Amino acid sequence: MPHDHHDHLSPSGHPFREDDDTPLSYWQTMEIAVRELLVEKGITTPADITAQIEAMDARSPANGAQVVARAWTDPAFRSALLADASTATRDMGFDIGPLNLIALENTDDVHNMILCTLCSCYPRNLLGLPPDWYKSRAYRSRTVREPRAVLAEFGVTLPDTTTVRVHDSTADMRYIVIPARPQGTETLSEMELAALVTRDSMIGTGLAKTP
Repeated sequence: MPHDHHDHLSPSGHPFREDDDTPLSYWQTMEIAVRELLVEKGITTPADITAQIEAMDARSPANGAQVVARAWTDPAFRSALLADASTATRDMGFDIGPLNLIALENTDDVHNMILCTLCSCYPRNLLGLPPDWYKSRAYRSRTVREPRAVLAEFGVTLPDTTTVRVHDSTADMRYIVIPARPQGTETLSEMELAALVTRDSMIGTGLAKTP
């Protein structure tokens, strides 16, 4: 299954990728037509569209890492996050829009994984753009059928006693995984803890880094 860890690199050190020169799909053509129509009618401008794209591109997993680190260090916030992640993250200053955000906590007994079986619904406001493998058909289908095998390919092997739960995102509902806090981090600051939180750990395909 394709994901970020490729063995075959180009001379520049970057993974080889197929050329994206296929004909536009129906939906891509429709998006272009609607966008041009909105600009033509004065409802939006190219500058507005560019600004929105740049704002989305500026979002990164560092936002979600701040949320996780605070949940690790602030029991009251952790409870609020698990009860209503949308409100809790807005209170931290993150604009997640009208989406219903649900926080899932990984423990010794339960490990959570996120996917979107239909397309690529993803908590972009907190984690930035999804990785290519998250959008792949292989990940979307195999994670439902054989989550432990997929986890193993990401380097995560769980005890048989740990239940793996797979959660399907929708157009109006997103998830963020709160990974287990690594042992030996009791003296670390919230900022130092945030540096241990990886993007994959907030999707459920990875674990937080050990210090």
